[in-house]
Amino acid sequence: MAATRARELVAALTVRGETVATAESLTAGLLSAAIAGVPGASAVLRGGLVVYATDLKATLAGAQAEQLALDGPVAASTAAALAEGALRRCDATWGVGLTGVAGPDDQDGHPPGTLFLGICGPTGTSVTRPEVGGDRWQIRLGAVEAAVSGLLTRLGSSSAL
Repeated sequence: MAATRARELVAALTVRGETVATAESLTAGLLSAAIAGVPGASAVLRGGLVVYATDLKATLAGAQAEQLALDGPVAASTAAALAEGALRRCDATWGVGLTGVAGPDDQDGHPPGTLFLGICGPTGTSVTRPEVGGDRWQIRLGAVEAAVSGLLTRLGSSSAL
């Protein structure tokens, strides 16, 4: 499913003449890789930041250290900051931020499968908390699928593309 939806995303962004950048924590670059796997992705994928370590969420993606200390790395505010940072740092039309817990252990009181997805674009920033489950790999793939679907929704795309 992710490959089909990624092709749909690249097509939608291409038609619109828009670009995307990512800041990824638990997915560690899988979202950018899924997009880059589509022929023609070079026209729309500006780049991606892998911000697995908490300090990199601040230094690379521009999240405020004070907010990270207050809310933690797995939070809606962090997902929003990652999306906004990806957009700014990579000079893209759209920024996508992913943070959460892939497992197998809890992190800061959050169970595996906790996911926050931030999307920033011309109409502002939104954060959702998609439901993902399974083992570590399935959670990470589910996060990629949620991000691609979430951005397609924000684009107003249909499956007809």
